[in-house]
Amino acid sequence: MARGARRSRQRAIAAVIVITLSALPEVLAAELPITKNSPIPDFQNRPQDVTPYDFDAPPQGLFRTITTAEGFDEELGFHRTHEIVPVKPTDRFRSDIPAVFIVFHLHQHYQGFQVFGRCFPEAVAGLDPTVVIGQDAMHIALEDESGYLKLSPPQDAWKPGRYKVEIHVGEQVNEMSLMGTMRFTIVAASGD
Repeated sequence: MARGARRSRQRAIAAVIVITLSALPEVLAAELPITKNSPIPDFQNRPQDVTPYDFDAPPQGLFRTITTAEGFDEELGFHRTHEIVPVKPTDRFRSDIPAVFIVFHLHQHYQGFQVFGRCFPEAVAGLDPTVVIGQDAMHIALEDESGYLKLSPPQDAWKPGRYKVEIHVGEQVNEMSLMGTMRFTIVAASGD
């Protein structure tokens, strides 16, 4: 009789467990909070959280660093590639400098393209600020991680004042290729 009572008790316990487990999803579902339907703009970027891209500032995104300098040098890079580094980085140059260089390092990219620099006299006495006075372009191959643009003075000498350089990236210069703007100042040389 003990054996029969034990089996009967085990069956009763098994039945209670089965009933409890089968009712568990209903109990858990009944306790879930009901959420309201949220409007779609709640899932999108909110205008107050998004900072607009400033095309009038130095380029970002593709460029890790970009600077104006008196020159550049080539060094053997980490991946045994030629790395172009700025020499005497500054944004103020003497009027007798033979060229202004814009040296940049890039993030990884998956195709070749060109980097263009178009120089305008932003605040230079006697020069129209809307006329391009110099430009340069550099083809960037897939393996290139750095590069430079060389801006020579107009008419063999820089006039003192403030210059801006539009940086464009792509196959040609257009309104969609603008990435940012670099600025530098030319000051009179001591003999001027």
